[in-house]
Parts: sequence; C-alpha cells; structure tokens
Amino acid sequence: MKAAGASLPLPAGFRHYPRMTAQNPTPLATVEEARRFLAAHPDIEAVQLVLTDASGVGRGKNIAREELEPLYATGRNVAGSILGLDVTGEDVEGTGLVWEVGDADQACRPVPGTLVRAPWLTRPTAQVLASLYELDGRPAKADPRHVLARAVERLAARGYTPVVAVELAFYLLQRGPDGRVQPAAGLLSGERRSRIDAYGLGRLDDMSPLFDDLYAAARAQGLPVRTLMSEYAPGQFEITLEHRADALRAVDEAILFKRAVRGIAARHGCIACFMAKPFAERAGSGMHLHASLADAQGRNAFAADDPAGTPALRHAIGGLKATMGDGMAVFAPNANSYRRFRAMSYAPVAATWGVNNRSVNLRVPTGPPSSRHVEHRVAGADANPYLVAALVLAGMLKGLEEGIDPGPPVTGNGYETAPRGELPTQWHAALERARGGEFLAAAFGREFLDVFLAIKAQESEKFGALVTDRD
Repeated sequence: MKAAGASLPLPAGFRHYPRMTAQNPTPLATVEEARRFLAAHPDIEAVQLVLTDASGVGRGKNIAREELEPLYATGRNVAGSILGLDVTGEDVEGTGLVWEVGDADQACRPVPGTLVRAPWLTRPTAQVLASLYELDGRPAKADPRHVLARAVERLAARGYTPVVAVELAFYLLQRGPDGRVQPAAGLLSGERRSRIDAYGLGRLDDMSPLFDDLYAAARAQGLPVRTLMSEYAPGQFEITLEHRADALRAVDEAILFKRAVRGIAARHGCIACFMAKPFAERAGSGMHLHASLADAQGRNAFAADDPAGTPALRHAIGGLKATMGDGMAVFAPNANSYRRFRAMSYAPVAATWGVNNRSVNLRVPTGPPSSRHVEHRVAGADANPYLVAALVLAGMLKGLEEGIDPGPPVTGNGYETAPRGELPTQWHAALERARGGEFLAAAFGREFLDVFLAIKAQESEKFGALVTDRD
C-alpha cells in the first residue's frame, strides 16, 4: 500500500473506555449504557450481537430491542464453540470447545462503547461488539479480544500506554456475467476502469455515492474515519482510522469499520473484499498498524528530533524484527495471504526497517518529533486485527525488555538488499514455525495458541483437498 502513514501524537481529550486494572483488564459495560442508547434511538427494533473469532470473522445473532437491557445487566449464554469454528463456519473439534466439553455455554458480554446504529440495514437495527467469558467470570480462552487486552496490560505494567492506528486497504468488486468478481464499475459513470490510477481523484468521485454513505455511517457510529485514497489497482481503495491512546478501542473501531464497509458496499451493489491478494496481477491489500508508546506522563517515548526516533523506538523495532517470523501465521493467516509477498509490490519480503522508506516492512514515517512511531506493514487485510495488534505490542515489549538492536536502517531499495529465508513464505511453513516457537505461546497464552493452531490446521487440510480450476 502506498498511502501516507498516520501521525500519532497523543490527541487532546482522547476518549477512553472504562479504565483497565490488573483485576479488571477488560471492563464490562453497564446497563445504563443500554438505557441511554434505547432512549436516544426509540425506533431501534433489533440489535446484532457481534463476536470476533480467531480468524477475524464476525459471528453472533440478532436480538430484539427488549433483550438489550438484560444482555447488559447479566450477559447472555451462547455456545462457546462459536469461537472454535474455522473460516467456513464448521466446528473444529481440535479446539476442545465442541464435544469435549459438551458444546457448553459461555457468557457473552457487550463491549463498552460499541453499541451503535447499523445504518446500512433496512430494518432499524443497532449492533454491539461482544466478548466471551467463562461462567465463573474468567475471560474465555478462545476470545482474541482478551489476547489484546493482556498485551496492553503487560505494557501498562511497564508504565506504557500503546497509541495505535489501523490502516486498511480493500477492493470494491462486482460479479461479472460469468459469476467471477471484477473491479466495480464507477457508480456515476458506469465505467469499469482497468488501469492503475494510484491517488486518482476521478475514481473517488466516481464512487462518491458509496463513500458518502460510508462517511455518514462512520459519523453515526462515532468512528474516526479519516483519509480516503485510490490505491494501486483498479477497484482498490484505502481508508485510515485516527490513532487512539487505547489499543482496544482502536481495534474495536477497525472491526466496526470493516462491517460498515461491507454493509454500505452491499447497499450499492458492490462486494467489499479484504482478501490479501484477490487478483494475481494486481496489488495486494494490507493492514498496516501504526504504533507508539506513551509514558506515564503521556509523552511519546519514541519522540526525538532524530528521524529514527529514540533508543526505545529502535529497541521496539528490534523486537518486531526478531519476532516477525514466528508471527507470520498471524500476519498471513490464510493460503491466499502468501501470494501478497512479492518484491516491488509494497508488501514485505523480509524483516527490514527504515526511515521514510516504503520498501521495508517496519517503517518510521517522517513527521514532527512528537509523532515518531513505527508503521508495521506486514499483515494482510485478511488478518485478525486483535491478534495483529497483540503480536505487535508483544514484539515491541520484547525488544524494550531485552534491548534488541535492530541494526542499521535500510536506505534505498529495500527489496534489492532484503535477506531471503528469514520469513516463512508458505502457509504450512508459517504454521510449523508458530507451533515450534515460544514467543507466540508467551504473547497469546498457550491455551489460545492451541485453539488458533487447531483452527488453522483444519483450514489448511481442507484447502489442500480442494480441486481447483487450474487442476
């Protein structure tokens, strides 16, 4: 992706969720939030309850308006196996969440601050993100949001608050006469463009009915949607979200944003596609994570007049370089993900870093000293944002704790000098690396990692058994 990096100074008056503590790392919403929402939106008839599974898929159910207050008051029991499904929606018995426990219930609780309207739906409907808990109140082992909460908690114990922004690329597609997807035609002109037109304003204008509705939906949901640009392929676009001094909030907003893009696109006869590489001859879609750390006084620990930042920033980058190979199964969670990693493609091929350089995968963007941060450019748009953020924060913490030196920054064309063989470049190799490494188990917790790997093992086996058109 060619988009300019987001700058990450601490915003004035930024909005926090209820404060986390060691005893309450993922605070619960209160029933007053539901009551205020219902009073402000008397027309709402239904609410979508959205849980994000290990693959980043939103799963859940619709509940009636009358069920919302009880949900906030006491939670709602759902099958814990909802977080043990593969990407196609089938049970994965190897997760230990299905027959081994009798497909037992767990408690579903709403995430504070995520109860919003879903304006793309024809029936007046709201949606709320949710997390799962054991019936005794412990965080459910398979919930990826709890994984990120623990990563934030570990940094808080060191006196750091992560400041995070998510940047997502996606394609807008339509089905052709043969049923295959192709870049969407302009909504105003009806023209289906086939040429690369990066930063082309005409493409934005041609799709303006869709994007106008998307920005309106973002305002209705309180999402800090910022810059929109035409990306490096026909039908490919990118929108950035504003930074948050609350990593959980930043990622929750990315989840809400992806749902909004899909919903608004469908209203306009389009398919919003977050595949890493939907077309072999076109650019892939990445999910770039911008991250810095604020100290106990709220100052950016990476801020420096030096464009390469402080020693703390370089140690954080060192940790990200050292752990990148172990995390490839998370950054690239599907077989298709690995088709994105090609030289001269704005996608990474090795663990490299540099300043103001898009040919590396750990980029320090230019900007004022207060905005100094790292842009992690590895993950595809198909990755789970909670897990990507948790892994990035864990890598940064490892680098800080161990004082890891990242080596000199890359200058010039990083693809020409990138060392080969550092990163697993195939799905099977990445999964084997994840199984054997200690870093992922420490970053995610062994129980969650076992669930994640069981799901990916089933997906990999099913994918390998497919007979394709090429066959």
